[in-house]
Amino acid sequence: MRVAALYDIHGNLPALEAVLDDVGAARVDLIVVGGDVLPGPMPRETLARLQDLTIPARFICGNGDLAVLAQIDAVDSNAVAYWGTTSDAPLPEPLKEALRWTAKEVRDDYELVLRTWARTFAIWIDGVGDVLFCHATPRSETESFTRLTPEAPLLPVFEGLKASLVVCGHTHMQFDRMIGRVRVVNAGSVGMPFGRPGAEWALLGPDVELRHTSYDLADAASRVRAAAYPQAASTAAAILSPASETSMLDAFTNASF
Repeated sequence: MRVAALYDIHGNLPALEAVLDDVGAARVDLIVVGGDVLPGPMPRETLARLQDLTIPARFICGNGDLAVLAQIDAVDSNAVAYWGTTSDAPLPEPLKEALRWTAKEVRDDYELVLRTWARTFAIWIDGVGDVLFCHATPRSETESFTRLTPEAPLLPVFEGLKASLVVCGHTHMQFDRMIGRVRVVNAGSVGMPFGRPGAEWALLGPDVELRHTSYDLADAASRVRAAAYPQAASTAAAILSPASETSMLDAFTNASF
């Protein structure tokens, strides 16, 4: 079995389309969508494309998807209990605005779909073994760690798992490292990678390959700018010139641990 792991799409339909072309060429048997399909500039179109997959797929939810559901559930959009972050700092208003807009876009047609997504997914993959897919860590969709986070505080999170491999996302930076006896792989981000422009994902079976897909960034940025998304301009700019990996490693390495 060959499995494609697609994480952190964030409504970037052009990036998803390009990755799905590569996934099809890789002749995978299953796609695992690892959370944070939302929020983003083309939420309805992105969800429609994922619902229309001809390859079998499993979905798990990320903090962004849960934050959008929290907006849908809120009687008062200014009194939301879940913003999808573990930080004590208030969420910036532009991000709140993006979540509220995305919730309105998907509520009527996709709310019930989003509510079916699990927190984790486990499967045996030939050549790899027992694999556990989660969004951030096996116990949380919001905890942040990177390839530089020290092992000691991470050990309690990964000790005792039956899986030999854990696949995660959340921090939008690929890595492949050991935590105790468990191999932990971050698939990177399809829609909003940090560092190199393009789209990132992972191919599993019979080993693990961290993949990068190039696509027409100028065209994607143009399509994003044409969307009604409140943060369309900044999202388009990030597609063309992502934040540096160095700066984001500094931000995420010890954010939760």
